[in-house]
Amino acid sequence: MCKAGGGGSAALDAAHDQFLHTMIRVSDPVATIRFFELIGLAEVRRIDNEQGRFTLIFLAAPGQEGLAEVELTHNWDPQDYTGGRNFGHLAYRVDDIYATCQALMDAGVTINRPPRDGHMAFVRSPDGISVELLQHGHLPAQEPWASMPNTGSW
Repeated sequence: MCKAGGGGSAALDAAHDQFLHTMIRVSDPVATIRFFELIGLAEVRRIDNEQGRFTLIFLAAPGQEGLAEVELTHNWDPQDYTGGRNFGHLAYRVDDIYATCQALMDAGVTINRPPRDGHMAFVRSPDGISVELLQHGHLPAQEPWASMPNTGSW
């Protein structure tokens, strides 16, 4: 619930309000789950809705179940989804940005914005959703990342 603060601004009632999830529509849930597993998320629950012909799949980082999740919505009837960048992006903190990016590259994922600074990288999910990876703390710049150019848009 939002409460009016000084000057008419809204403030969250910290006792009751919390971020729950971000929803993205996906065309291939298996590929999307595999992608998010590479950056440390796991499936925490799944809801199949026969009448609505869709499946909701919730993913979370360890210890974040019910706190900050990604909801994958898979409509059973084929649909085209476009505009991943106009969605904005999802952001995840990682323990080792270089190891995470290497695991993604080894799995065939393009690193659109490499972690040249040891702090930030961008990749895209199989459905084109931009995902920002942020290093927990700071790592010094290292090759091959420091001189790797951007690829595509992020």
